[in-house]
Amino acid sequence: MSDRISLFIIAKNESKNIANCILSAKELVSEIIVVDGFSKDDTVNIAKSLGAQVYQRAFDGFANQKNFALSKVNSAWALNLDADETLTPQLREEILQTLPHTAHAGFMLPFSNFFLGRQMKYSGLNKERHLRLVRTENARYIGGLVHEGLEVRGTVGNMRHFVCHFPYNTMERYFDKFNKYTTLAAKQMYKNGRRFNLLFVLITVPFEFFKRYVLKLGILDGMRGLLWASFSSFYVFVKYMKLWFLQQKDNA
Repeated sequence: MSDRISLFIIAKNESKNIANCILSAKELVSEIIVVDGFSKDDTVNIAKSLGAQVYQRAFDGFANQKNFALSKVNSAWALNLDADETLTPQLREEILQTLPHTAHAGFMLPFSNFFLGRQMKYSGLNKERHLRLVRTENARYIGGLVHEGLEVRGTVGNMRHFVCHFPYNTMERYFDKFNKYTTLAAKQMYKNGRRFNLLFVLITVPFEFFKRYVLKLGILDGMRGLLWASFSSFYVFVKYMKLWFLQQKDNA
């Protein structure tokens, strides 16, 4: 059928999240594909118990991992979710009603982001849209270790209802991801020829806080807005410190 949809997820150690992700889309999709980066928890067993086809593959960058997952899709449409994301019932219904009648090759989905258990209405997190639903044969991922992009041949439409994103329910989870992503970002910058510049860091770090907390109205998100702005600026600082350290190792 031309409007069949496959869900694909890349995951590692997501046993606390992956069931909610799959269950939120299970009524919508005809196929569930999980590409697992050799999880040490129960991610694989949970995914299989919910009907997913699971492939294990060593992580070598988000673009490569997602292109591998996309290559396993057998439906006309492919929906990508991260394990800590869920479809709302309203978005599920909107997708069902839209796809049989559309000429678009893909759709941008709006995101509702949660931080430490509460929805963030400001802080730059209330206007995110991501291309996550595409005609399979028209799509491919580009990019490196981080910041993969999804390209699609054809026009792109917009859905109105939300994906709920729960990336950081605890401080511990935030800093686990923080460490992983700052390391990947530093490696990608180094690979791309970027080099550490102290003046740039001294300007960028405080501006990142100001942008999140003031310009993007993080102050209206209360204590969580303050934490998000602070952590975001610290993320920039640590990313560039890791880049500096890579240069030191290379010059040793």
